[in-house]
Amino acid sequence: MGILKQRKNKKFGYEPRYYNNDGTEGSPFLMQHKFDKYRSTVGESKNLRAKFKAVLKELKKTSDKKTNYRIFFIFTILILIFLFIIDFDLSIFF
Repeated sequence: MGILKQRKNKKFGYEPRYYNNDGTEGSPFLMQHKFDKYRSTVGESKNLRAKFKAVLKELKKTSDKKTNYRIFFIFTILILIFLFIIDFDLSIFF
């Protein structure tokens, strides 16, 4: 019945009548995801555990220190703003 299983998309091999395909670039009518060439996590459907492992593997392989630092800094600022809004007493940390 397929309640938990995702359906595969249908693929069509459309080729126009007067299109001369030399095979150099492939078909211009092939529909692909924008980032299929750059990511290893996009592809055939795997189970959730395998997807999570692939994402962690890609994150470790292509981590950017500046981006991680910037995200951590923004997250810290947002937490401090939230604590200020709810009138949390920050003096317990000092």
